[in-house]
Amino acid sequence: MFKDARLLVKPMSELWVEKHRPQTVTQIRGQLGVVDRLRTYSEKRTFPHLLFAGPPGTGKTTAAMALTKDVFGADYRSNLLEMNASDERKLESIRSKVKQFARTAAFGGAKFKVIFLDEADALTSDAQGALRRIMEQYAETCRFILSCNYSSKIIEPIQSRCAVFRFRPLTFAQVREQIANVASQEEVEIDEDAIDALANIANGDLRKALTALQVSAALEKKISRDLVYETSATAPPEALHQYLLACKQDGFHPARRRLQELLDKFGLAGTDFINQLHKELYSADFLSESAKLSLTELMAEVDYRLVEGGGEQIQLDALTAKIVSFVE
Repeated sequence: MFKDARLLVKPMSELWVEKHRPQTVTQIRGQLGVVDRLRTYSEKRTFPHLLFAGPPGTGKTTAAMALTKDVFGADYRSNLLEMNASDERKLESIRSKVKQFARTAAFGGAKFKVIFLDEADALTSDAQGALRRIMEQYAETCRFILSCNYSSKIIEPIQSRCAVFRFRPLTFAQVREQIANVASQEEVEIDEDAIDALANIANGDLRKALTALQVSAALEKKISRDLVYETSATAPPEALHQYLLACKQDGFHPARRRLQELLDKFGLAGTDFINQLHKELYSADFLSESAKLSLTELMAEVDYRLVEGGGEQIQLDALTAKIVSFVE
């Protein structure tokens, strides 16, 4: 299907996620409550320590960088230390890099410097304790922006020193609007149902949607719904419903064959299949409410076994057998 695709489309040397990233707070779409508060900080050119919490792809890093650019202007890099805490999560990294940067004077007459710690929930407890002390010691000359997926993993003394912003997954309509906007700017021809498919796959994660869009655009001049699902390792909803129908109507062996076809065609790992099936389970009108409740509990158990190292094939076969017994 993708033979000689490179001859059909122009090369893409830049990631669209970065190319279309908002550069100022006012350019950020979605997260209206967060943006309104950040706009106030941007206008006053000052802000307290900040904690951004929320799922991946919802704009935490974008908001941090946009606010920093608004406050410092073109020379923002001179007053910014950006670290990924999941890579440098130990106490020594905090004591050396962060403390060394915090104790130096701000550049160009700025009132303070900014330290942005991405994925701060990956920091060890000792590292967070050291970070708390640095936040106290250099509060006059340094501001911290922390981003995390789970604020519960950040110790309470740090949370109490920060203004906390909760980032929510983007709505289907918001993701769809951004996909259409980027496709238009990149002069990509895309079907309406392909835009819907990308928004469905994203599940509120705009970064995932734009990455899937670029992957599809690199292969074909015109992006179709089928292409989106094939290149994103995602089974379309109707294919998952057909698997459930096979379990209900045809029995174990036909359902098992349908499962294997799904895994092979879309390149799904066991946990991917479980998560996608769980998402589409509640739109399967041919299943009773009690069946959906039982299947939800069953999928949670199989997912746990897979994460803990259980054999994929036998776990998915066991799942299929259980579903057949539940919905017959």
